[in-house]
Amino acid sequence: MNARDDILHRIRAALDNASPNQRDEQRRVAAEAELAAAIAARKQGPRPCMAVDLTKRFRRNSERMASTVADVATPADVPAAVARYLDEHGIARRTVIWPALADLDWPVAGIAAEARPARDDDLVGITGCFCALAETGTLMLCAGPDAPAATSLLPETHIAVVPASRIVAGMEEGWALARSKFGTLPRAVNFISGPSRTGDIEQTIVIGAHGPCRVHLILVTDA
Repeated sequence: MNARDDILHRIRAALDNASPNQRDEQRRVAAEAELAAAIAARKQGPRPCMAVDLTKRFRRNSERMASTVADVATPADVPAAVARYLDEHGIARRTVIWPALADLDWPVAGIAAEARPARDDDLVGITGCFCALAETGTLMLCAGPDAPAATSLLPETHIAVVPASRIVAGMEEGWALARSKFGTLPRAVNFISGPSRTGDIEQTIVIGAHGPCRVHLILVTDA
């Protein structure tokens, strides 16, 4: 009998002497233990060979998915980079931001930034990211009080701040990082690979059909 079987055997044995409420709780614990054991025992399938420079690969794949990418050295440089991007595209310097980004000096860059969830009339949303996946150029966003999901979904322009230190190889590393960080996964986990698009109508690609029509990534080297 291995460790997993021993744990489940003892839990099932305890059910016989438990009250209904205790049995419900014990069943939940048993189910979670069984799921955790299954995840831990699962073997990864074949994966592509990943380059050592994950940042370079992430950039290349993000651009392939029609995202644009800019580099800054530190988080303090982010507001100025945002201002440059907005000016280049003729977009007003007004945005909604994740509360987690509220400490950046937005006024010095001339940006009116509100730290709140996005509404349907917000044109620009600025988020961070939980991590980024080099294999596909994808952002992984985990919803929370300081990271509302709507900020990346409702505005037509989504700008994401991506620390280079949070770029991981692929989906497997992203989920492993989330499990170690949160224990119980957050309410929503969103994966974003470039602007929203669909080919549902006559197989013609339409950008911005179900979300932002522009995705701009600001890579922060020292974060």
